[in-house]
Amino acid sequence: MQIKNQPLGYRHELKYYLNYADYRVISKRIGALMSRDKNAGPKGEYFIRSLYFDDLEDSAFRDKMSGVDFRDKHRIRIYNLDDGVIKLECKHKEGSYIKKDSISISPDECRRMIKGDYGFLAERDEAFARQLQLKFKLEPMRPRVLVDYMREPYVFPYGNVRVTFDKDIRSAYRMTDIFDPDLPTYPVLPSGIVVLEVKFDEVLPDFIASIVQADAPVRSAVSKYVLCRQFEM
Repeated sequence: MQIKNQPLGYRHELKYYLNYADYRVISKRIGALMSRDKNAGPKGEYFIRSLYFDDLEDSAFRDKMSGVDFRDKHRIRIYNLDDGVIKLECKHKEGSYIKKDSISISPDECRRMIKGDYGFLAERDEAFARQLQLKFKLEPMRPRVLVDYMREPYVFPYGNVRVTFDKDIRSAYRMTDIFDPDLPTYPVLPSGIVVLEVKFDEVLPDFIASIVQADAPVRSAVSKYVLCRQFEM
């Protein structure tokens, strides 16, 4: 599968909601043809927690709800509740295309950002960090919601393909302590619903496309950020 008119530096991103029966079928077929991500644990999964930021007008939330094609989402992300790897990211969205800028930050820098202190970004060497500092200064950003889920990831080198199944998506209502393992969370989707994501550069190999197209329902504009915030807006 090849889709034309791709913006420079962007990847394709396709998303689907799956019921548990469809998930079992697709994951089994994908697992037979693709490799597990090397970061997956013994059960083939890892835990993701993201803290999303938005401005005082909730522009990221409202842009998504309004169907704006060009939009950004800012987040801090950790894995398996470990503070050894902390990513500060901006995910750029243009239709069905995505591009992600990312830098690593320390636990202290993470806590400073949660408190609204972004000054350290201006002192970083990365151009992306300095761009973020200016953006956050002009459009004050504050942490809005924590999003938790388990991810089952598969990779295929040709086309830089990544297929993931995100399960048990949960939100921590109005909580911002990203490192707290005991935060109370609640599910945002019905039991058994899984989110399938397919990402690739220019070409999705036919054998992967055929599995997704044959077994997955209609594509959906899934946003975990919106799922986890819609109940409080």
